Amino acid sequence: MGLYYTWSVVSTGARFQAKIHTGEKRYKCSQCGKCFSLGKYLKSHQGIHIVSETKLYKCSQCGQSFNQEKALLVHQRIHTGEKLYECSQCGKCFSQRRNLNTHQRIHTGANPYKCYQCGKCFSLENYLKRHQGIHTGAETKPYKCSQCGKSFYQEKWLLVHQRIHTREKPYECSQCGKCFSQQGNLMNHWRIHTGEKPYKCSQCGKCFSQQGNLMSHWKIHTGERPYKCFQCGKSFKVANYLKKHERIHNDHMKGSMLEMFQLVTSPE
Repeated sequence: MGLYYTWSVVSTGARFQAKIHTGEKRYKCSQCGKCFSLGKYLKSHQGIHIVSETKLYKCSQCGQSFNQEKALLVHQRIHTGEKLYECSQCGKCFSQRRNLNTHQRIHTGANPYKCYQCGKCFSLENYLKRHQGIHTGAETKPYKCSQCGKSFYQEKWLLVHQRIHTREKPYECSQCGKCFSQQGNLMNHWRIHTGEKPYKCSQCGKCFSQQGNLMSHWKIHTGERPYKCFQCGKSFKVANYLKKHERIHNDHMKGSMLEMFQLVTSPE
């Protein structure tokens, strides 16, 4: 009996892994047609279509309602800025464990989503879907901006982009009133007021408020200098250092041109 139980668990796991790699999605929502690889994902999704009166858990900040209390608690981290899940490799923090798991593939190099047509593997399911458009001939960026013609893979990115044209900034800082077009930019700005520095260097322990600052700092430890001057070949860790350096060449060029002009125009 014990042997049979063990075999059953392994077999189920294998079938689950197979669905990840093949992209098989047998469970279809009868309301909107969206498909899922597991029944529990479908069940969770179907809560979207349930009428709002049955959503008992309401966010006091924005009024959005949820079917489950745990979903409300996760949502509230958007307002509090709470990020419980920290990457042990680079210190980046996340409000949801699944986002941390996805992020860690950057460090591990894991690519669990495989194209059954050519065998190419991807770290995210969305990347696989985009790639599959090559084989199907389908439009890989179906969402097009009517203002400038730029196209996007997902509708939500089109909506964010359109704020460039409308100048809409729906995310306002409650401390100083500054507004932003994207929620992520508001969260980054909020750290000015809170002093929060969630990005920690695993080498020396120094903390930063922005991920970009951590990545720039990390180059101190790795010695990486990706920004190269095309004039003299000198390399720099930060793009701003390269820009400052390039002024030396620009000033020198201006000085040389001025000397030539003076020589040409001066009386003999």
